[in-house]
Amino acid sequence: MLIIATGVFGTAVYRLWNWLMPTLFRLPAITFWQGVGLLALSWLLFGRFRGFPGRGRRFGGPWRRGADGRWERMTPEEREKLRELVRARCGQGPAEAQAKV
Repeated sequence: MLIIATGVFGTAVYRLWNWLMPTLFRLPAITFWQGVGLLALSWLLFGRFRGFPGRGRRFGGPWRRGADGRWERMTPEEREKLRELVRARCGQGPAEAQAKV
């Protein structure tokens, strides 16, 4: 299944690149294997391997698993305390920034 998926997605990347990139950005055409390499690189940098839990999660690590419903479970006091903490660490919020304008 993995070989078929690699072939299908590699062909899609290869054909889309050769159809769009040389015309739009004057980039050179690529081969099928370069398309597969580009696909693998994009998975490593931007995506995640859906079959392998915990890998490829660049913008949220294991801590994020518990944070999904945490905001909904917070009381209004806890939410305000968190907002104040974020404002203290990150600077002013959007409301304060607009008030100064």
